[in-house]
Amino acid sequence: MTNLQAAFAGENTFVGFTVAGDPSVEKSVEYVVAMAQAGADVVELGIPFSDPVADGPVIQAADLRAFAADITTDKIFAMVAQIREQTDVPLVFLSYANKIFDYGYDKFYQRCEELNVSGTVIPDLPVEERDEIVPFATKHGVSVIPLVAPTSDKRIPKIVAGTTGFIYLVSSLGVTGVRDEVAHDLIQTVQQIKAVTDTPVVVGFGIHTAKQVQQMNQIADGAIVGSGIVKLIEKNPNDATEAIKAYVREMKGNVSVQN
Repeated sequence: MTNLQAAFAGENTFVGFTVAGDPSVEKSVEYVVAMAQAGADVVELGIPFSDPVADGPVIQAADLRAFAADITTDKIFAMVAQIREQTDVPLVFLSYANKIFDYGYDKFYQRCEELNVSGTVIPDLPVEERDEIVPFATKHGVSVIPLVAPTSDKRIPKIVAGTTGFIYLVSSLGVTGVRDEVAHDLIQTVQQIKAVTDTPVVVGFGIHTAKQVQQMNQIADGAIVGSGIVKLIEKNPNDATEAIKAYVREMKGNVSVQN
């Protein structure tokens, strides 16, 4: 069993997100470790990109802060090595396809394997082009995690076929960011996914309150919270550790304890 599979061994899983290098490599390491210490089951690390089409203003601003600190993909891997000295929490990258292409598919996934990065979420990777990347990821034991939108119903079997790790279900259409309401057609979408795969389903995009996490846990295998955490870093870039821990504990309070 991989560490990512182990993270889903219980009823529900909490996934925390932050942008790698925001506001600096040193602080980013500290904040990932803080999430793990506070109970995050998985941490998703965003690789900054110049044109993040799936991200809202909060995460776009975090990308800019990371770029201002001269973040690079090599520095992100070095950052993960530092994280691995302090925690074995499962890590997944959120990366746009061009960042992986520029680094080199095999080299990128080899580094993931070496540092025990379990998966990659690639929001701009069409299912029709997935075979360009999946063989390299599979070679190195890394999952390519698909995104499913509530409007994907007819394409769900194709999107989730052969996937491992987990399935990222978009809670609402559009870009990431905090929202007061989430889409009401998620139950049907989860049922459609569960009918064709046993891979865990985790809901993200727009989730930022404990109530929303609880709602997602009632219909899926877990929840992803990103912009809520990133906003804490935006508010106090160099001293957000305790705020992040408190926030994750609050969110985690609505996630069933794993056996």
